[in-house]
Amino acid sequence: MTDLRIATIQTALHWEDIAANLNMFDTLVERVTEVDLIVLPEMFSTGFSMDPQRLAESMDGSAVTWMRQAAMRRNCVIAGSLMLYDGAGADRKYYNRLIWMRPDGSYETYDKKHLFSLSQEPKIYTAGTERLVVTLKGWRICPMICYDLRFPVWARNAMQEAREATYDVLTYSANWPDRRALAWKTLLQARAIENQAYVIGVNRVGEDGTGFQYAGDSSVIDPLGNIVYRKENDADIFTAILSYEELTKVRRQFQFLKDADPFQLL
Repeated sequence: MTDLRIATIQTALHWEDIAANLNMFDTLVERVTEVDLIVLPEMFSTGFSMDPQRLAESMDGSAVTWMRQAAMRRNCVIAGSLMLYDGAGADRKYYNRLIWMRPDGSYETYDKKHLFSLSQEPKIYTAGTERLVVTLKGWRICPMICYDLRFPVWARNAMQEAREATYDVLTYSANWPDRRALAWKTLLQARAIENQAYVIGVNRVGEDGTGFQYAGDSSVIDPLGNIVYRKENDADIFTAILSYEELTKVRRQFQFLKDADPFQLL
């Protein structure tokens, strides 16, 4: 299996300004060349806002349309979460939804499972109920969103009947405040170590419209927990090559996943 080339985009976001953010990311993705996957922050078109009644778009809206066009233009998958809605009138529901957009215009979605109670997110958005695992160049990738990082059971890389891990790469698109940066950095490494997988965490920088500061600390962690990349405070675009040979070597040498306790989520 070939190696996987990924790019992370760490940047400040224009508060609740969809058009400005899409214009900005249009410029940023043009700087990325020859990658298989670009990972963007959480709610990259608005910032982490609790005002979906005014800002949320449908799956046919400008942000999803932009992702489709950008993925096609750059010939790679683009992944990041958006403020979206399904339904109409009294049946309308709002989601913090990650879109896994392929260059051919097809896509998968993951609705954030763990909604951040300190921000009232559970009162406004509807939680997802299913994990997503997608395949890219033979790699199995499990994309998650921000607060999901705190819940190791949800990210558990269980062995399947074929004695293979469920996924090879775990990604987190986030708006994770600077005041809790220690948890962000520590848990990214923990998820890599316990799941013997590459972990990619993409966070924003700057200040949002509620006064929260973000230090970024976007990271790429290898299956042993080593930091391949970490960037604090500054906007940055980083490209990394994930080695399938290295992943296989780690799992062959340290067969910890097969020794894990069996469990089933209720």
